Amino acid sequence: MRYVILRDDDTNALTPVDCLERLYRPFLDRNLPVNLAVIPDVSTNALTPDGKPEGFLFAKNGMSEPGSAGVPPASRNARDEVLAIWPSAGITSPSPIGWERAGVRVGVCEKRPEGIASTVPIGDNPELANYLRENSNYHVVQHGCHHDCFEFDRKSPFGIAGRLERGTQLLTAAGFPRPVTFVAPHDKLSRASYHEVAKRFQVISSGWFELERLPMAWWPQYLAKKAVHTPHWKVNGTLLLSHPGCLLSAHRDYSTMLNEIIRSVNSRKVTVLVTHWWEYFANGQPNESFIRVLHQTADYLASEKDLKVISFTELANSGIELN
Repeated sequence: MRYVILRDDDTNALTPVDCLERLYRPFLDRNLPVNLAVIPDVSTNALTPDGKPEGFLFAKNGMSEPGSAGVPPASRNARDEVLAIWPSAGITSPSPIGWERAGVRVGVCEKRPEGIASTVPIGDNPELANYLRENSNYHVVQHGCHHDCFEFDRKSPFGIAGRLERGTQLLTAAGFPRPVTFVAPHDKLSRASYHEVAKRFQVISSGWFELERLPMAWWPQYLAKKAVHTPHWKVNGTLLLSHPGCLLSAHRDYSTMLNEIIRSVNSRKVTVLVTHWWEYFANGQPNESFIRVLHQTADYLASEKDLKVISFTELANSGIELN
């Protein structure tokens, strides 16, 4: 048996529910788990390493017309429900597009080395939190705290621990189980961060691991893993999973994407497939070709008899061989 873990990064309090529904209904209807790497307290000023606003903030400023962000208009009943909750919102879609008008609160986080930034906790969007809880095949994992650039590439164990604990507290306060898996923004963890994360999480999911960033006590296990060319390894009960790059990416060739996924899945015991929900809605418009490949992937995963799609939690608790 081979195993696939589907990981979608960057869901946050500003994520339109309709976007997730459009992407993942074919997975949910087939009982295929979808692991959402959720930002617990998203910074509305988050930047990429090259200084651009993060793509997952595309809905921040809001739009007033149904379908204007590339998602279908809500049903009449859904519109009525939302307007009953947010009577002054002046919106016609139940998604948090137009969140500022809809009354989603924007807080101010504690002063940090990079200054004060506005943040929105995941629980401040009850529609999104309810949607995720009601669909049991969504599995929430912790994706940093605010998703500041290289948020966990820092030295202070105290500061690192504070962000980890705050992120976990906000996820559990929103009604999600305590996360067992951690995904660092931009795949960057300092040596101190690895120590603190491993104290609190059973699984670390990353694109790669760098020797000079790892705790020195972990080096023997890492070097042993490198010697036999295995993608995954384990240290003191913590699973460290790497992935073969973002195979489901808007920057790849759609005509060969599914074949690349199949080749990767066939080449290993456990494959982590990583994607980003907002890449399917560039400039707020749906990328139909890319969405089609995602749904073809759901067809493939559901049809293979010797393949099982699982959650990170199932992997951590099952004793499944990693490699």
